[in-house]
Amino acid sequence: MNSDTICCISTALGQGAISIIRVSGNKSIKIINKIFRSFNKISLNKQKANYAILGQIFDSNELLDEVVVTVFKNPKSYNGDDIVEIACHGSKYIQEKIIQILIENGCRLAQRGELTLRAFLNGKLDLSQAEAISELISSENKKAHSLAMKQMKGGITTEIK
Repeated sequence: MNSDTICCISTALGQGAISIIRVSGNKSIKIINKIFRSFNKISLNKQKANYAILGQIFDSNELLDEVVVTVFKNPKSYNGDDIVEIACHGSKYIQEKIIQILIENGCRLAQRGELTLRAFLNGKLDLSQAEAISELISSENKKAHSLAMKQMKGGITTEIK
C-alpha cells in the first residue's frame, strides 16, 4: 500500500476559485511529467524542490487548465514521499478530470487520511501529531485550534519524554 502513488483533492470539495490536488509516491513526478508542460520547458525532474512552476495540464493533446505545480522531494516533504501539488482552477469538472487523468496514468485515489498515515509510517509525525492534524482541520474555535496546534507541534510527546 505505501508504495502506491496516490492522488486526492486536498481542498474542500465543490466549486471554488482554486483547488489543490496532491499526488504522493515514488512515481508522482513521472506521472505529472506525462500530463504537465511547464512554460519554462524544463522537466519536473530537473526543477528545484519547493518551487512553484507555472504551466498547463493536458488530457492527451487537449489543454485542460493552466496550473501552478509545486514539487516536494523526499525526504523533505510532509510525509516523506515525493509529493506534487497541482493548484488548478476550482471547477468541479477540472478537479474530476485531473483526478481521472492521474488515475489513467498510474495513480490510485487516496483513502481518507492516507497522506497523514504515510507521514506517520515514514517517521515524519508521531501518532499524537497525526491525530492532531484531524483535530486542527475540524477546529471551530480559538481554544480547539490552540490545543490542536500544541499537540501537532509535539506537546504531548514532549511532556512524555
